Amino acid sequence: MRCPYCSADDDRVVDSRLAEDGVAIRRRRECAACGQRYTTFERIEEVGFIVVKRSGDREPFDRAKILAGVRAAFKNRPVNEAVMESIATTVEESMRLLNRDVSSEEIGRSTLDAIRPIDDVAYVRFASVYKGFEGTEDFAREIGMLVKSTAPKLRG
Repeated sequence: MRCPYCSADDDRVVDSRLAEDGVAIRRRRECAACGQRYTTFERIEEVGFIVVKRSGDREPFDRAKILAGVRAAFKNRPVNEAVMESIATTVEESMRLLNRDVSSEEIGRSTLDAIRPIDDVAYVRFASVYKGFEGTEDFAREIGMLVKSTAPKLRG
């Protein structure tokens, strides 16, 4: 490891411990040349996977795109950031488990399935973009299917 203070590459590890709930290892290091201490983190590098777009283009999976879509769907809804992060993580993990290239359609369906039990309004917002709604009849059809498959809410 190269020292951030003097750029020497001789150091010793003073302390190691788990960090980020066991996902990383935090190492406290001391430079042998200048004596300065610094911290490094060691993480597993996840093997990426490829998304096949509707156009046929292929690009690396980007979790930030899912999170941006989920945030837009939940905008001004009573849902906290942790829930949105959880949705993005769930979708990413389910796609990674397929162990192959995935289509953008599979990612969209998985995201819709994750949003559905949390918030009906966010579900319809996401569906309107994902499914490319062109008119009010598309919204009415989707809301009709949502109402049919959702158990009635108890009042009071």
